[in-house]
Amino acid sequence: DTFWSSERFICGCLAFENALAQALEEAGLVTEAEARSAREDIAGFQPDAAAVSAATLEDGVPVPELLRQLKAHCRSASLPAIHRGATSQDLIDTGFLLILREINAVLESRLEFAIGGFAVLDKAWGNASMMGRTRMQAALPIRVSDRISAWKQPLETHLAALHGMRARLEVLQLGGAVGNRSALEPSGDAVAASLARTLGLAAPRKAWHGERAVLVEYAGLLSIIAASLGKFGQDICLMAQQGIGEVALKGGGTSSAMPHKQNPVLAELLVTHARFNANLVPNMHHAMLHEQERSGAAWTLEWVALPSMTIATGKSLLLATELQAKIERLGTSD
Repeated sequence: DTFWSSERFICGCLAFENALAQALEEAGLVTEAEARSAREDIAGFQPDAAAVSAATLEDGVPVPELLRQLKAHCRSASLPAIHRGATSQDLIDTGFLLILREINAVLESRLEFAIGGFAVLDKAWGNASMMGRTRMQAALPIRVSDRISAWKQPLETHLAALHGMRARLEVLQLGGAVGNRSALEPSGDAVAASLARTLGLAAPRKAWHGERAVLVEYAGLLSIIAASLGKFGQDICLMAQQGIGEVALKGGGTSSAMPHKQNPVLAELLVTHARFNANLVPNMHHAMLHEQERSGAAWTLEWVALPSMTIATGKSLLLATELQAKIERLGTSD
C-alpha cells in the first residue's frame, strides 16, 4: 500500500510537470531558458502535503493547491513552462498510471514466483494419488499433479494477459481543459509524444479523459488473479478437513475453545481477498460512465476501488507463496 502514498502521488505529478516543461521546449512553445528555469524550480520544490490534503476536500482534486504552491515557489521566468496546456486530470491520471506501472512490475514478479512455487510442489508430490471430487463429492482417483495444474495454469494465463495489457494500460494522459489539446495547437501531439517518452509511458493518439475501458479491463484481471488464488485457498481448506487429510500443513491457526483444531488461516485469507476484489469490480464498471468530456463522480470512484484492488491482489500473491511453503504433503496419506 506504500505505492499509494500521498508523497508518491505528488512525486508523479511533479514528474509530469518537469517532463512537460521539456516537451514544451522541444515543441518550440517555450524558450530553452524558460524550460530550464521551470525544471530547476520544480526540482527544488517541497510541497506542503498537509495543505494539499486539506484543499482537496474543497477542490475535489489535489492539483489546484499543488499548482498554487508550485507557482508561488517558481520564478517568473519559469511560469510559461508550468502546466501549460494541461489540466488536473492530466496530472492525476498520469500520476495514477506511473504508480500502476510500478505495481504491475511487482505483480508480474510475484506471479512468476507463485507459478514457480506450484512447479516445486508438483515435482515433490505430483505423482501421489488423491480422490478427484466433483460437486464436492468423491468421483474418481486423480494424481496430485492434476489438482496442481488447476492452480498453476490459470496463473500462467493471467501473467501473459497482464504483460500484454501493460502497453495499453500504461499510457500518458494529456488533453487539456476539454480533452482536445487545443491550448497546445498545432503541437499538441508532439508535446504528448515527448512527454510520454520522458515518463516511459505509451503516447496515446488522443486524450482518454472519458474513455476508461482499459482500467475496467485491468480491474477485471486483478479480480481474476485473486479469484484463481482464492480457488487454491478454497481447495486447501477442503483438503485439510478432518477425515479428508489430502494435505499436511506446517503451523496453522489455533482455536480458543477447541485445542485440537488447526485452522488453515492462510488459505482462508486467499478466499477472503478473492471475494473482496470481486465486490469491487462493479464499482469500476460504474466508473466508465463519464458525462460528456469529463466526470467528477465516476472518476473519483476509480480512486476508491482500484488502489484497494491492487493491494488485495498483491497481498494474495504473497499469501499464496507463503501457503505453498507451509505444505508438507499433498495427496492421500498412506
